[in-house]
Amino acid sequence: MNEAFVPLAERLRPESLDQLAGQEHLAGEGSILRKSIEQGKVPSMILWGPPGTGKTTIANIIAHTLQLPFFTLSAISAGVKDVREVIDIAKRTSKAILFIDEIHRFNKGQQDALLGAVEKGTITLIGATTENPSFEVNSALLSRCQVYVLKSLSEEDLIKLLRHAMAEDMLLSQKKISLKETSALIAISGGDARKLLNLFELVVDTISAGNAKPDDEIVVTDNDVMEIAQQRIAMYDKNGEQHYDIISAFIKSIRGSDPNGAVYWLARMIEGGEDVKFIARRLLISASEDIGNANPTALVIANATFDAVNKIGHPESRIILSQCAVYLASSPKSNASYMAINDAISAVKQTGDLPVPLHIRNAPTKLMKNLNYGKDYKYSHSFDNNFSEQEYLPDALSGRAFYSPGKNAREEELRRYLKSLWKDKYGY
Repeated sequence: MNEAFVPLAERLRPESLDQLAGQEHLAGEGSILRKSIEQGKVPSMILWGPPGTGKTTIANIIAHTLQLPFFTLSAISAGVKDVREVIDIAKRTSKAILFIDEIHRFNKGQQDALLGAVEKGTITLIGATTENPSFEVNSALLSRCQVYVLKSLSEEDLIKLLRHAMAEDMLLSQKKISLKETSALIAISGGDARKLLNLFELVVDTISAGNAKPDDEIVVTDNDVMEIAQQRIAMYDKNGEQHYDIISAFIKSIRGSDPNGAVYWLARMIEGGEDVKFIARRLLISASEDIGNANPTALVIANATFDAVNKIGHPESRIILSQCAVYLASSPKSNASYMAINDAISAVKQTGDLPVPLHIRNAPTKLMKNLNYGKDYKYSHSFDNNFSEQEYLPDALSGRAFYSPGKNAREEELRRYLKSLWKDKYGY
């Protein structure tokens, strides 16, 4: 293949652990993984870490070093049939390495299809995931694998990569490149080596195309990078101040009942590569904190959104997130439940461990019954309207209302119902 059509990150993919950027705890001299590779005794493993930190590269290095048949599957597109085909080939060749990218996207059935072959050693499984394998990989498969955690690349690691690309890549090394500033490249890449290198190549090619002569010096500055990158992606720093500013703007747009603002800030996060699960979690919180019982269905939809996003992933999950964000922003609002738990926690801190009233204590033993535990308790379902007036708070807090229904249609209905039961006790 013509090298000009191969992305820079692929052209520079390391072929040995010595060339791997960062990950000294895994690739350094005396590390467990390096020893395993050098001894030719590599266990099945899960490589867990952020995007662009070397998971695929490590799998390739292992295959190259051990000189074993190497098969790659993507959990996004592969199924049980694909897994079984690889296992059948491995049985005929006696041993093979199976690399599964984004293994967290495999469902339980797909993961179970790997168990026998992994246990018998027919295949050495290398799974790559950006998600915590404790939650995303079933326990049976996880127990048969060693988990190696990859760390985000440091600024020093990323700058070394850029210098290496300028000196060693067969295409870039022929150009006169002056790397004046690196902050923008590093900020936009977010610790992802693949994203960094491919963005760097894009910037170099764009500046080169605009030069008067082919052999003119290519000067790379932060302004150049920002201008070129903004033509391709929306700026978003997942680890910095802007991360918190944008999620704040997103939630405040929902709270302020503006679906347009909510969708815009959602788009900023999606285009910036934000973790869709993080967004879905914040929607769950907002559904309860900002909407609550003004529209209880909001929490149901937000929870369904979180489940769906886990199943679907990017990019289709953007549609589900948009539907939920629009629904929450368009819902009536109430923070009454949020205020209620805050008020109750404050009361607990102020009053300490107040005793539970005797009549609502549990009385599983004869001794407890003799001590009047549960005495005079009124079982609500034995009374009209499934209600009997009695005290449920400690004596010191009797009559204190923590929950005050919000001023919206649904909670006004709750207010009327509670007032019909409790009369004026709680001020409903």
